[in-house]
Amino acid sequence: MENTSTPTHCPYCALQCGMNITPLPQGGVEVTERPDFPVNRGALCGKGRAAAEVLSPALRLTAPLVREGGRLVEAGWTEALDRIAERLSAVRERYGADALGVFGGGGLTNEKAYTLGKFARVVLGTSQIDYNGRFCMSSAAAAGTRAFGLDRGLPFPLEDVPKTGCVILVGSNPAETMPPSLRFFTELRDNGGTLIVVDPRRTRTAEQADLHLAPRPGTDLALALGLLHLVVAEGRTDEEYIRERTTGWEEARAAAMAHWPEYVERITGVPVPQLRDAVRMFCAPESAMVLTARGPEQQSKGTDTVGAWINLCLATGRPGRPLSGYGCLTGQGNGQGGREHGQKADQLPGYRKLDDPAARRHVAGVWGVDPDSLPGPGRSAYELLDALGTDVRALLLMGSNPVVSAPRAAHVEQRLRSLDFLAVADVVLSETAQLADVVLPVTQWAEETGTTTSLEGRVLLRRQAVTPPPGVRSDLYVLHELAARLGVEKGFPTDPEEVFGELRRASAGGPADYSGITYRRLAEENGVFWPCPEQPGPRGTGAADGEDAALDALPDDPAADAGAAHPGTPRLFLDRFPTPDGRARFVPVVHRPTAEEPDAAYPLLLTTGRVVSQYQSGAQTRRVAELNAAAPGPFVELHPRLAARLGAADGDRVAVVSRRGRAVAPARITTAIRPDTVFMPFHWPGEGRANTLTNPALDPTSRMPEFKSCAVRVEVLGPGE
Repeated sequence: MENTSTPTHCPYCALQCGMNITPLPQGGVEVTERPDFPVNRGALCGKGRAAAEVLSPALRLTAPLVREGGRLVEAGWTEALDRIAERLSAVRERYGADALGVFGGGGLTNEKAYTLGKFARVVLGTSQIDYNGRFCMSSAAAAGTRAFGLDRGLPFPLEDVPKTGCVILVGSNPAETMPPSLRFFTELRDNGGTLIVVDPRRTRTAEQADLHLAPRPGTDLALALGLLHLVVAEGRTDEEYIRERTTGWEEARAAAMAHWPEYVERITGVPVPQLRDAVRMFCAPESAMVLTARGPEQQSKGTDTVGAWINLCLATGRPGRPLSGYGCLTGQGNGQGGREHGQKADQLPGYRKLDDPAARRHVAGVWGVDPDSLPGPGRSAYELLDALGTDVRALLLMGSNPVVSAPRAAHVEQRLRSLDFLAVADVVLSETAQLADVVLPVTQWAEETGTTTSLEGRVLLRRQAVTPPPGVRSDLYVLHELAARLGVEKGFPTDPEEVFGELRRASAGGPADYSGITYRRLAEENGVFWPCPEQPGPRGTGAADGEDAALDALPDDPAADAGAAHPGTPRLFLDRFPTPDGRARFVPVVHRPTAEEPDAAYPLLLTTGRVVSQYQSGAQTRRVAELNAAAPGPFVELHPRLAARLGAADGDRVAVVSRRGRAVAPARITTAIRPDTVFMPFHWPGEGRANTLTNPALDPTSRMPEFKSCAVRVEVLGPGE
């Protein structure tokens, strides 16, 4: 019998590259290219090619674990689930519902993210839920919503990038973080367009650029304001666009004019001639884009920083025009969908606000509960982790590894250890799972069906390709069983298509309207871009009017076809912005320092990031021999001038010390980093854990921690092994 391939998508980054999975006669599976998917067109990075390795039972959890006498030992599913339900009930009875916390992940499918949010609010009755996507793109989401009335990572498909005239890529290194996407930027240049990269490091992506701007970490806000100042001073604004499609320009312009080029050069270290070159390159073509990523977003002023880049786009008439605009390169596999459907502390499914009475009524109607029974907004991710062991006494955690990925990680590890009870559902025994009282082994990408939403806002169907190992269950099964044990017998199905049917109804009429999307469509198409209402009408605007009718119009059968299907919305804002007056909003912003500037004790700046062969906290990729061979451990990038001043040689063990702790790793001497800055990747635990050092100072709007800049010193410990 011939083995058949299953078309599906990669489990890692938000490109969600298409791939085929084929079972092998001798066991295991093979990952092969899938040229029909337009985002990667068959190309796969090393992580994607090796994705099937983690399916091996030898590398992952295959039985529940419970803590006995200080050790994790194997147990049956009934015992493990009973123990979780009993402990959650006991904590709730003694301390109240908000003593229960839930922490999710940006890798969970839409179905899991939706069900986890519903479980927290309906079964546990707690407001204390957030997810690690808060650490990824929340500042861009806040700034985009503030300016445009709606956040979707990219408001246009990636296929538009090579066709534009200029791209400013701010704080992103796709050559290492999402390699198949680099071809879009290469094609941009091949087509005569220009690429400007803004990054403190001369990354593999910056090496491809026509112009590389290397600002001091934490000064991207000043840089954007300086560019806007020059746009105004040189008469490059699009006055007709500003007049017809925006509001708030006078205030934003006044704020920008306080950031003259020489002042910006002093703050950022970027020479004035380079600032002028960037403005000329960006304004000369008819179309242009600004794309941001974690660099400008993971700051204590990340929302304002992204807002300044959006102001630059608005002043030059880019958003809502063909092949132009602002976009965010979302990082995690389902970071977009994860926040759209209820994991985030302040949001309900469909990207509705939890404190909006109309949104509460709509979602409560789908869930069959009283709107007044739904808790209000809770703590953001870091604030939730910081409250563990005090206000929050028990935690259910799914698909995240904050022991490695959270800022001030040693403190977060202590908070996790201080809990009365910790339950973790994960594929592998991560560093966080090792601290748990109960660990549940759950299915992963190729073993289950479900949807994800890519950085383009393209909803995709991941299909089950293989049978999970005996003893492994799905997250939906876990939530179904726990809900039943906690007194809620209905409303938590284990069939992902049934869950998606309910998600469609819950999202109907919201900003992220999925109601016109079905599994049948997703199986036949290469994804559908939201908003995609079940039928044309006002629901795509996110207005509350008509929501009840929209809900009633949807079929109860989740597999039922939607009839004359809405085509989806690949390109947003072409006619109007989803704001009350249809206009985009300038928001005046001004430069301010990072939360922690260098001083005599900590004279350098640390910035963090990723390497091509590892992913996020490394919980899965660090188990793959091929990937570990390519990237075996952490390192510290030092500029040769800094290394000479410290007396450090390449390969020496060095300690990077901040006010929060100390990390040790080999030195890597390179001219790719600024002399006043050091760089560490954050994929590893132990003594080389970069997030031991990082600063949890939060953006006041997005509650994003300041991963990208903190004050440190470097101590040379001696030759490496």
